[in-house]
Amino acid sequence: MSQSNGGPAGRGLSGERHRGAVTLRNRAIPTSTADQRLLDSRGRGDWKTKDAWRALRILSEFVEGFDTLADLPPAVSVFGSARSKPESPECRLAEELGGALARAGYAVITGGGPGVMEAANRGAGQAGGLSVGLGIELPFEQGLNDWVDLAIDFRYFFARKTMFVKYAQAFVVLPGGFGTMDELFEALTLVQTGKVTRFPVVLMGVDYWRGLLDWLRDSMAAEGKIGPTDLDLICVTDDVNEAVRHIVEAEAVLSAEQEAVREEAVARVAADQQAAAEAAPEGPAEQG
Repeated sequence: MSQSNGGPAGRGLSGERHRGAVTLRNRAIPTSTADQRLLDSRGRGDWKTKDAWRALRILSEFVEGFDTLADLPPAVSVFGSARSKPESPECRLAEELGGALARAGYAVITGGGPGVMEAANRGAGQAGGLSVGLGIELPFEQGLNDWVDLAIDFRYFFARKTMFVKYAQAFVVLPGGFGTMDELFEALTLVQTGKVTRFPVVLMGVDYWRGLLDWLRDSMAAEGKIGPTDLDLICVTDDVNEAVRHIVEAEAVLSAEQEAVREEAVARVAADQQAAAEAAPEGPAEQG
């Protein structure tokens, strides 16, 4: 999904939106998004005729995402504001981060838009890594940045958010707005509830996040709304090397745990087989 300015003179409207094989321009571009039409309760009366088809469209987004990303190498999802300027501290940090992740062997997944997302994709691309962009249909079009190697456009936020988690080994969150907060707390909830295991969440931009972290500690944790150790789920740093090291070490710990579980299972099967062999009655003696 992308939009460009300009267009044939005299048409009165401009812009372009892509939906798979379909291209929409000018007056053909709808004024609402698929998410709006799905979630708006005022349209509840048409569910019998439209929502069944929407369910198939939703399923197709999951199928397309799973099929496209199934062979993705280890990856890290990077979030941050689309409104950040290229010369901003967070964009410079995101570009450095993207390069460091690529050199560590990770693909970089972003929302594919401008600002921090573009900076992270650029850093990964310039370092020779794979840059992934998961775009979303919005009332105000952003388009996919030029540094995305592999792109998928989504109509529905929830399908897109599944891809961010399913195909990433970690989240790195840089300064951003509501969308960034949404992804941050979604990740923390999944880790806290055990829906994902050993999933590092890194906040970069210490000064930006300080007020939020103070509130989480002094209000939310102090009043028992979260556990005393829940804040340990977050790594906060301005050091790119520390962020990448935290992700690599968490992956190594998870791999070691999984290998230990596998070895324990193999040993248990071998022990059971030996015990069964020892308990089996001996066969009749051979006749001389």
